[in-house]
Amino acid sequence: MKTTTLGRGGPKITQFGLGAMSFAGAYGGTTQEKSNAVLDAAFDAGVTHLDTANIYGEGRSEEIIGAWLKDRPGMRDNWVIATKAGIVGAPERRFNNEGDYLEAELDGSLARLGIDHVDLFYVHRREAKIPIEDVAGSLGRLVKKGKIRAIGFSEIAPTSLRAAHGEHPVAAVQSEYSLATRACELGLVQTCAELGVTLVAFSPVGRSFLTDAPFTRGALDEIPFLNGNPRFQEPNYSANLEAVKPFLALARKMGEPAAALAVAWTRAKGDHVVPIPGTKSVPHLAELIRGAELELSEGDVAAIEAALPLGWAHGDRYNEYQWFGPEKYG
Repeated sequence: MKTTTLGRGGPKITQFGLGAMSFAGAYGGTTQEKSNAVLDAAFDAGVTHLDTANIYGEGRSEEIIGAWLKDRPGMRDNWVIATKAGIVGAPERRFNNEGDYLEAELDGSLARLGIDHVDLFYVHRREAKIPIEDVAGSLGRLVKKGKIRAIGFSEIAPTSLRAAHGEHPVAAVQSEYSLATRACELGLVQTCAELGVTLVAFSPVGRSFLTDAPFTRGALDEIPFLNGNPRFQEPNYSANLEAVKPFLALARKMGEPAAALAVAWTRAKGDHVVPIPGTKSVPHLAELIRGAELELSEGDVAAIEAALPLGWAHGDRYNEYQWFGPEKYG
């Protein structure tokens, strides 16, 4: 499996990571045992990057990973582990980027994970009233304390990245990036490459649209996050199922799972781009990992983009509530 570095001069990681939001039930119910099976399979395949957050299931994702690590002494050394904080979920969703708050949340994450440091700690959402340079400085102090090895931000604009990076080196920026969501190409992909920052691409399979088995209407009834998402509401949902048919046909022609093709396309956008799909299923993980092994030619990329040209997706990627926090820059 191809590797890259986490930021400029950072540790080596696979150019494919495992996103752990699914462990917390965000995309339907799961169990510790099913999550363990996914983590075991990812390890056996050689995956080394694991990405979670304190808000996933109010800490449940971190607890599951912590229990898995506890039962496998020495396993922690095989992983580059990332987590996030900064979203205050109750009683009203808001953001807090104060240094003391972030450190307290990090301490909680470390306790749930059962480890003494994380390799990467992101600010999950910016609190606009605090200059991002001050936030980067606060994170830098956590690096000096040894609680984190590197700093990152989620869903920020290229200009914010430059400002933060000027205060303290930023190892990674996490943002949604896939054939269905390409706003990152309006400057973030390029700025990350210029500064030596890893672009961690979440939802690289379009929240299931770019797979051979998209969520059904019945399944969506059990997934509030998607059920309220514009792309999964009618008439957009049916229009998107129709729009991806040429891509699914191309995947069949190439003899590859659609999910593998979607992951491989994301990786093809730069050695610094690291997709982090999530799953509750070991068979689906195998399709995703195939995308970590598949190297596309220029002709393959062109054929994929002809099947799903810019702007094909019906509906916005977030609803009004979900858009609260991510920085728009184009």
